[in-house]
Parts: sequence; C-alpha cells; structure tokens
Amino acid sequence: MLTIIEIGAIIAFAVSGLIEAARRRMDIVGVFTVAFVTAFGGGTLRDVLLDRRPLFWVQHQEYVWLVLVLTLIGSPLLGLMRHRWADRVMNVTDALGLGLFAVSGAALAMAAAMPLIVVVMMGVVTGVFGGVLRDVLCNEIPVVFQDHRPYALCAFVGCWIFIGVDALGAEPWLSLLAGAGTTTGLRLLALSLDWRVPPWPRNLED
Repeated sequence: MLTIIEIGAIIAFAVSGLIEAARRRMDIVGVFTVAFVTAFGGGTLRDVLLDRRPLFWVQHQEYVWLVLVLTLIGSPLLGLMRHRWADRVMNVTDALGLGLFAVSGAALAMAAAMPLIVVVMMGVVTGVFGGVLRDVLCNEIPVVFQDHRPYALCAFVGCWIFIGVDALGAEPWLSLLAGAGTTTGLRLLALSLDWRVPPWPRNLED
C-alpha cells in the first residue's frame, strides 16, 4: 500500500512541477528538472533524515522513468490547457502530493520507532519539501512560507489523524488513506473557502 501511495505522490507532484515550469516557459530540460525535484525532493530528505539507503528513487529507478515519461507526454498537453484550468489542476495535484507524501513520511518514521512528534514532523517535511524546491527553482517565495492559507498545517493535522487511526487498530491502508485524505481535503477546503492563518504581528516601532 505504501508503494501505491508513493507512486501517487510522485505523479501528483511531478504534474504540479510540470505546470509551474511550463508557466515559466522553461525548455524541456528545465521542465524535467523541476518535475524531478518536485517529485523526489521530499522523499529524498525523508530518506536522508531516516538514514535509509539507497534513496527511494535510486532503489526504484522506474520512478525516474515515470517522471521522464510524464514530462514528455505532459509538456505538449500543457500547451493546450487554458490558464484557469492549469491553476485548478495545479492546486489539486499539489494538495494530493502533499497528502500522500506526508503520510508516507509519517509511516516510515513510525516503522523506524521514532517518537510521535518526530513521526508527525517527518510527515510534514516530506510533504512540503518538494513544493519548496519547486518554488525556489521557479524563482518564487515557497507557498508554504508566504501563502496564509494553511499548507504545512494541513499536513500536520493529517499526520496526527494517521497516528490516531493507526492507534485504534485499523488496517494500515485505512490509516494511510485517512491521513492523506485529511491533509488533501483540508488543503482544498482552505483554497476554496479562503481559510487563512493570521500573519505574524509586525513590530509597530519598525
């Protein structure tokens, strides 16, 4: 089940990377680079922090081929997509990638017998880091830092849901889906209902 979750996360984040790179009018090398980094950035950091070797995309080289094929097929199709539809697809795939990668990071940290807060933070880092790298490569402030609509917070809540459902003795697939669904659902609701986290108060003397 975790492998399926991981493949879904890779596809979702790769597509979000493709869309963002296409917006920047990058060439095919740039588009593949952004898609690759977005798809594998969070999982790579997860594996490094958990001291897992080889890295997941090195162990499963078919994942790299998957992103390459998505790039070759997706790039021409993106040129036919209207801007507003691209925005919608971007939001959905980004939210889906966030949820799926968050629970994959949390599940692997739990399997490594990490403390619960570490399990949650590993899930959050795994979920958000690919998007951070995508935005940096596209010369933007990462969404997780400047969009006041909840992003990392959604992953934080979703990972606790994953832990809670697992603690109830549910099947592993159910706890994974509960965590991923909560994370993705909260992010999409935040976008559609314009939920916002209050900004940090400014120093009035500045």
